Order: sequence, then structure tokens, then C-alpha cells
Amino acid sequence: MRLIQIKRKTRLEKRFTPQMGRLHTRVTYIKKMFLNIIPLETLHKYRETYYGEIKDCEDCVLSK
Repeated sequence: MRLIQIKRKTRLEKRFTPQMGRLHTRVTYIKKMFLNIIPLETLHKYRETYYGEIKDCEDCVLSK
């Protein structure tokens, strides 16, 4: 049994971009987990656009 594992989870979130306004998008979080229960840190988060491109979540803010 491994003590530290990497988990990937996708969930639907509301985002805001200045070019498109408010949008609902799927955001994928990659987290480091201890004993598969306790999240230690978020390594990376990214979102998939309507056209299938993968973008980093630093491009948009959560609310405005």
C-alpha cells in the first residue's frame, strides 16, 4: 500500500473570462493524497474549453 498517491478529479464550475463572460466549464484538479483520504496539496488544475483546448485555470477568475 502506498502512503502518497496522485488523484485526478473533474467537476463542473462557474468561471468568468473577460472575452466570453460567465461560462460553465469542467475543471480537473490533480491532487496529492495521503493514505487516499487526506488531500495534501493541489499540484495542477486545468480546464477544457468548448473547442477541446486545454487551458490553465490562471487565465480566468472565479467570479466577477
